[in-house]
Amino acid sequence: MPESPQPPQYVPLVEVVRSGFCEGTHFGTAVGLTSEGEIGYRRGDAAAPMLPRSAAKPFQAAAALRGGARLQPAQIAIAAGSHSGELRHVEAVVEMLAEAGLDSDDLGCPPDWPLDRAERDRLLKAGGSPAPLLMNCSGKHAAMLAACVAQGWSTTDYLDPRHRVQQLVRREVEEMCGERISHTTVDGCGAPQLAVSLLGLARGLHAMVRAEDASPEAAVLRAMRDCPEYVAGEGRTDTVLMRRLPGSVAKMGAEGVLVVAAPGGEVAAVKLSDGDPLFRARTMAALEALEALGVDVEPVRDVGAAEVRGGGAPVGALRPVPAGASVR
Repeated sequence: MPESPQPPQYVPLVEVVRSGFCEGTHFGTAVGLTSEGEIGYRRGDAAAPMLPRSAAKPFQAAAALRGGARLQPAQIAIAAGSHSGELRHVEAVVEMLAEAGLDSDDLGCPPDWPLDRAERDRLLKAGGSPAPLLMNCSGKHAAMLAACVAQGWSTTDYLDPRHRVQQLVRREVEEMCGERISHTTVDGCGAPQLAVSLLGLARGLHAMVRAEDASPEAAVLRAMRDCPEYVAGEGRTDTVLMRRLPGSVAKMGAEGVLVVAAPGGEVAAVKLSDGDPLFRARTMAALEALEALGVDVEPVRDVGAAEVRGGGAPVGALRPVPAGASVR
């Protein structure tokens, strides 16, 4: 078995304060690029390999378009997204598959419940069960399958890293991120997950922002901006950021990853070492990076603000840890 790469050197980025007492600290790494693509903000080791997880979906969606998948904007957005399993999300994936002459049985992602709490409760009450179609990655899988059909490639083994559609993804990631893949793993949805650095992830999104208007990369970002409700879902951070900061692009990934491109082209990428299970610290860290680059984040500042509650009332909050500050 190949030796795993060493994790990045993480630094304190966000602390949790309860009634004036520092209860905990989120460690991680963060990097920010100016609109010209220069490094303008850096915390921790942004050059070490990491797994972008679902933050890589915009690259995967662009690869599917390069492979010949003919998708409408909402379908492109859900291919680049991690949907909540809302009715419109399920319908979009069903349509993608049907247009390629396929159905949900062709999906290689595992069965799952909707991420949306209300939709999950409705399904439970109706006696439903987890299904591949409901999994948050089903849009990405449908796009990959559409590319396979367009090219006449096999669909039964499309998740094999050696499959031509996955080779398209690999080339897309390496070209956009400007670095070679350092490690290949299996993502939660079963697709190959390709390790790059956090800096590479930021550079990849920046390259997509700067791509020519007629390119697949530009088509993906246009779709995400125009259809943010298909990138995540109601109330979720990616969707809220893009709605409240028009022209921006945001994509979360599991285990504490978030990458955001501001309307002016500045990019921030964050990875938290503890996975940020409550999805609250990474947004604050990303907005801190964007603000350091001169981006006006006031319209979304509250999205990155997280209360600490006690007895049903606010008793504290999360706050950014300044660079060079000692951990308390």
